[in-house]
Amino acid sequence: MSTTEMITAHPHPGDNLDATKLAATIDAALACAQTCTACADACLAEDMVAELRDCIRTDLDCADICATTAALLSRRTGSNRTVLKAQLEACRTACATCAEECENHAAMHEHCRICAEACRRCEQACADLLAALG
Repeated sequence: MSTTEMITAHPHPGDNLDATKLAATIDAALACAQTCTACADACLAEDMVAELRDCIRTDLDCADICATTAALLSRRTGSNRTVLKAQLEACRTACATCAEECENHAAMHEHCRICAEACRRCEQACADLLAALG
């Protein structure tokens, strides 16, 4: 089962959103949430954990925002575009912030490089869906 299959199986979507873009954003947000959670955990395992405190906090904030974004986007019955736009903007901002922080550590920590890439993908997916929302 893919996200697209589930999204298109809805009997009466009330959002009129492009299912492909919607599914891509949900998938990117869920992948980013998982990656950020794993990166935070990996940062905690590093010897220099105190120096990664901001990275850990940013990872966890981004993970929570991405998970919430995916949940809101998965609800297709009577969605509120104003709320969706605000959530997508928040997700974009969280992903950009997290990517910047992780990029600061990417040369030293592979998990931060991977996390930054996931954040950039989610940031772009949110931007694409926002553009489609108009």
